[in-house]
Amino acid sequence: MRSLLVDELSDNGCQVTESCDGHDALSRLKTYSPNLIITDLKMPGGGFTYLKNVCLLVQNCPIILITAFGNSQTRKHAQACGVAAYFDKPVRVNDLKGALQQFCPLDKSQTCQNTVLWDKM
Repeated sequence: MRSLLVDELSDNGCQVTESCDGHDALSRLKTYSPNLIITDLKMPGGGFTYLKNVCLLVQNCPIILITAFGNSQTRKHAQACGVAAYFDKPVRVNDLKGALQQFCPLDKSQTCQNTVLWDKM
């Protein structure tokens, strides 16, 4: 799934930076300022503590959370952490692209400067 979405985002002009797990993502965020983050909740180094730390490091950056283990309580907790959009797996690529367009509009007439930090899914 990650490979498919990375390809789709790259094809739409986004510069995509991948992290291998939550620890790597947090480390990168100390020196890197993405325009948008797409992440998974249940990954190595993930969870709500990870999500809260991401939100603290990138306070003005929209975060899209995708999870296979969600429910209404998970959604509420994620939104309380500062997540801008929440999707249960399997996520439809068109739904994700709609969220991307909302938070990080793509202008097909120019080279897109959008950056996405994508955690291991």
